[in-house]
Amino acid sequence: MAVQNNNFRRLLRTVETLSDLGPELTAEREFSQTAQLMLSALMEASAACEGALFTFSDKPSLLSSVASRGFALLPDPAIVPLLPKHIHALTAARGPVVLNESTYTVFLSSNGNVAPELFKCIVPLKVNGKLAGLLALGRREGDALYDDDELDALSLLTSYVALAVQNHTLAQTLTQRVSENLRLLASLHGFYDNALEAFATAIDVKHVNIHGHSLRVARYAAAIGEALGMDQNDVAALRSAGYLHDIGKVAVDKYLFGKPTALDPEEFRAMADHTTVGHQIVAGIQFPWPMIPEVVRWHHERSDGSGYPDRLQMDEVPISARIIGIADTFDAMTSMRPYREPVSVGGTLSEIVRLAPQKYDPNVVQALLIQVRRDAVGSSRIPLLDDRMAPNIAPADIDQLAAGLQHRMSRNRLYLTPPST
Repeated sequence: MAVQNNNFRRLLRTVETLSDLGPELTAEREFSQTAQLMLSALMEASAACEGALFTFSDKPSLLSSVASRGFALLPDPAIVPLLPKHIHALTAARGPVVLNESTYTVFLSSNGNVAPELFKCIVPLKVNGKLAGLLALGRREGDALYDDDELDALSLLTSYVALAVQNHTLAQTLTQRVSENLRLLASLHGFYDNALEAFATAIDVKHVNIHGHSLRVARYAAAIGEALGMDQNDVAALRSAGYLHDIGKVAVDKYLFGKPTALDPEEFRAMADHTTVGHQIVAGIQFPWPMIPEVVRWHHERSDGSGYPDRLQMDEVPISARIIGIADTFDAMTSMRPYREPVSVGGTLSEIVRLAPQKYDPNVVQALLIQVRRDAVGSSRIPLLDDRMAPNIAPADIDQLAAGLQHRMSRNRLYLTPPST
């Protein structure tokens, strides 16, 4: 009768522990806290005075502690490298294992920073037959041995703990992969950025009158993208597209860039061909950003279909090409040309606003106004405009242009504030 009562008490304690574990496994908290709570519950259920909870990683193959209690000399974290034979033994184990002198080396390696002899009982944590972690227990109260009832209780409880450990490992792996991918992407972006900046300089250096044009277009386009709330990958794509938008000009006769008078129709066609030639050059290249070829081809398209080479209209032109188109126009107008002096920043913005939305996307124009205004009030982290030109327009005048553009976008409708009563 006493044996039955003891078994009943153990079963009741196991059920109580399981009911306590449930909320802990699903609670919104750091895994380190959850791991400590799980370990405490398992140690209490088995009357263990010492315990440690490990996660398993296979690259490299090792156990790493995420929680420990009671051990006087256990490092944090405790590391146990595993050989293939250890992984096989732990995976093949059908439940908790009581260790002795002859079984330590079967399941654990002594090449880590913790001696396996500290552990008296281990429970492999497995999910779908794969090792996810390990529960390692040391001495029990009164140095009692782990009997079958405790081992059965541990087998039941650790099946739930194994799921929590596995979920944590998967989340950590996913986080690590995302972090590694972002680092790789940042490195890749940096490589492309530096390489394409040098390439843009090489494109422009052929033509005395457009020195620095592609670099400035890249900077303006990236700033516009930021003002539109684009993510950093899209901003990087715009910058790269800006570097390459005029790549087709390498095939244009140098004479046309220095001609002091307007181009005749044939010369204009030769100049306009730089969009299709550039598209042919970049179409076969695998960039990280697939929109570059379409930007190279369509950055001279206009909202009303008056652009070239395909006479696309607003909805047919990708947003990236619209942004590069305005950045290109802004730099062209504010730069010296053989046939005219540069137009002031204020005059350029006024003309661009006047031509929106007929020629230019008004939202993109608004984003350009935002960035120039930041320059005008000195709030830009990196100035948009370089030293060759000052933003000779007051913030109030930019606000007036923005208000006029917004008025035009609302189709000249006036929104009157109702009189107060």
